[in-house]
Amino acid sequence: MEKKNLILLICTVLSFFAVFAVNAVMVVIPSIAAEFHMSNIVQNWAVIIFLLVVAVLSVPAGQISGKYGLKKVTIISVVLFIIISIFNILVTSSEQFLLCRLVLGISLAFFNVTSMAMVVTVFDPEERGKALGVTITGVYIALSLSPVLGGVLNYQLGWRSVVLFGVPFLLVILVLLLTKVDEEWITFENVPLDAKGALTYGIGMVLFMYGFTILNQPLGVILTVLGIVVLLIFGVIELRQTHPVFDIRFFKNRKFLSSNFASLCAYLATFAVTTILNYHLQYVKGYDSQTAGIILLAAPLCQVILAPIAGRLSDKHVPQVLAAIGMGLGTISLFLFSFLNEATSLEFLIVSMIIYGIGFGLFSPPNTNVIMSSVPPKDTSVASASVATMRTVGQAMSLGLLTLVFAFVMGDVPIVEQYYPLLISSCQITCIICVVLCIASVFASLVGIKSNDGV
Repeated sequence: MEKKNLILLICTVLSFFAVFAVNAVMVVIPSIAAEFHMSNIVQNWAVIIFLLVVAVLSVPAGQISGKYGLKKVTIISVVLFIIISIFNILVTSSEQFLLCRLVLGISLAFFNVTSMAMVVTVFDPEERGKALGVTITGVYIALSLSPVLGGVLNYQLGWRSVVLFGVPFLLVILVLLLTKVDEEWITFENVPLDAKGALTYGIGMVLFMYGFTILNQPLGVILTVLGIVVLLIFGVIELRQTHPVFDIRFFKNRKFLSSNFASLCAYLATFAVTTILNYHLQYVKGYDSQTAGIILLAAPLCQVILAPIAGRLSDKHVPQVLAAIGMGLGTISLFLFSFLNEATSLEFLIVSMIIYGIGFGLFSPPNTNVIMSSVPPKDTSVASASVATMRTVGQAMSLGLLTLVFAFVMGDVPIVEQYYPLLISSCQITCIICVVLCIASVFASLVGIKSNDGV
């Protein structure tokens, strides 16, 4: 196998398990919540804490991996992922489970960034969209298979089998990296780490994200505002740094800025959909995890089919237009999801999911191609960190939004039958808010079309 294709395979598999680690667990959260007696708020945090860590670390991960080597950092993060996955099956309480999810997020933050950066580094610009399309196909295959595999494994063997599923595959990836990949990619070899910027960013992001999830309380408002202030301070610090952990000057590039904002809005609008649909199927409709997983296959299967096509199209046509069309379809699907209730037919749900899958499959590869192609080649790890950060911040905020609506509408209660009407109302309200965010993503996708920025 040609070396660059081997690297593409490795990065695609890493992309798969980066998503599987989140989405498969989302499907089995009701089983985990039942074992550890989690409330509706705590079970959402089983996913949020994972995404929050990834969001906090994705920015410094770009500089760290660029300084010490993409391959080396990938190897270390894969080893950590394997070790913590094994520890995760031994937990006996919700606190221990959440701690394992936190550490797992650390490993994912790094190979999330390095896998994308390696693909962009290895492939020439004229092949980049196609290669990114293949890598993102790994993401969508994971989105497709996560509900099914997670649901079946949980139904047959319990949720611990879901946590362990990736270990043998990542062991193979580890062997390939150690024995078949001789190259190392170092772009920031003589660049000092910006510890001050990384720490400030981390503190600001944690304050903002945690405060956002408890905005229904006075403390939440205080923490959210404080987080924004600290993030503004981070911006000032970075502008004064010779070698910032994240060069925010890139946001002067309209293509880079608009595509990142479009990505943030898109993930903020859509990520909670899987949780909403999973709760609808398992709680409201009463399906087991295996059946729910099979039904949830509809949307990501469309994404798998469209991702490589959209990647190739983005090399030949204006990628922002493709992304905008995709999020336009996403807007329609979120509007349809806002009508879900106990009387909703399965046919209506599946058609809505197909529209959602087509839309997001058409959005992500072109949007990623714009971001990764709008910076110089030496800064691909920074652009990759930006892609990972926008995705994970958007995902964490999306679940944070759902958790916030839960807190306002339901309160901190277990999800049991007497609260199903409130669960339905919470999900409907969240979907309506997300329609507005989808529309914002459409307009953001179109902003940078006339810009001559980029490389």
